[in-house]
Amino acid sequence: RMEGHGFYKLPTGTEYRGALWDGMFHGEGELFFPNGSRYRALWHRGIPTQGKFVFADGLEYEEKNWHYCDGYDRRFYTEICSGFKPPGIPQFTNLDPPKTIPEGCYDCGDGFYNPETRVIVDYKFRFLRNADDDEHEWITRTCRKAGGGRAEHKPKP
Repeated sequence: RMEGHGFYKLPTGTEYRGALWDGMFHGEGELFFPNGSRYRALWHRGIPTQGKFVFADGLEYEEKNWHYCDGYDRRFYTEICSGFKPPGIPQFTNLDPPKTIPEGCYDCGDGFYNPETRVIVDYKFRFLRNADDDEHEWITRTCRKAGGGRAEHKPKP
């Protein structure tokens, strides 16, 4: 079994680097996700006991006092760091310029969603998952659609 300090790459592309004991994450270690985000934690027999998640753009998740996109302040993280664009120049995503969405698809945050096939692929067009009914409804109701706009926002019944 794996013991000591090392790294382990999961089939999803996520990579763990840190302490291992009896084949489990144990001690200090960090998960690196394919999208660039990471999770540093103190692990005990494969379970994180305390940790910190950092998004790919550098935004650190705060369990307490989380103010990012809380309903009162709806700025993107890049707007918080760099300020707003001049009037008349909208910013629809945290990425600027935003990813170009294939025709008929939605940008769902971790990739593109095709509502006809109900398949989500990453930004390099590699399969991620099939959307269930709840995810399909959420994406088509809230995510940015090809053509530069957003999906029509409808309140959830």
